[in-house]
Amino acid sequence: MAVLPIIITGDPVLHTPANPVTAFDRILNTLVSDMFETMDEAPGVGLAAPQVGVSQRIFVYDWTDDDDTHWHGVAINPELWHSPTPIHEPSEADEEGCLSIPGERFGLVRADRVILRAVDLDQKPFEIEASGWLARIFQHEYDHLDGVLYADRLREPDAKAAAKAIRKQGWGQPGNSWLPTEEQLDA
Repeated sequence: MAVLPIIITGDPVLHTPANPVTAFDRILNTLVSDMFETMDEAPGVGLAAPQVGVSQRIFVYDWTDDDDTHWHGVAINPELWHSPTPIHEPSEADEEGCLSIPGERFGLVRADRVILRAVDLDQKPFEIEASGWLARIFQHEYDHLDGVLYADRLREPDAKAAAKAIRKQGWGQPGNSWLPTEEQLDA
């Protein structure tokens, strides 16, 4: 297993819809193992393949909820359905970060409930009904597979603040990444 560089906003792989996975082989197994290691080292609760420069419809997640239920897995070629997104201003509880926009956090209202359908590494289909933070994780990672970053969904004034932070860091163009084993960034 290896820790992979995490691509920072501006690279086309993050802003383009990812391709479906067609080969379930050793290369895919290695990629998923490396993604888990990268996510753990970052640290994060989810990581999509485009964030490590791979344009495939895969994301991994690892989170323990308030009831001590451990949610850990890989979603390959996922589909996601969600309840209507509430219409209210984001609160502190709605703050989100992203490993591809490291160190920044902004409020984003997301749907309260989702249904995730995908397959695992053995091509076994599964379905998870999620709410709360797990639903947020699934929506965030699924967005990455469609070439959407959470900053793309922000409302004013957070959208303007995020754009300013990205410009200030010199991001927003291809070629920027960070390696979790060398840098500890709060995301």
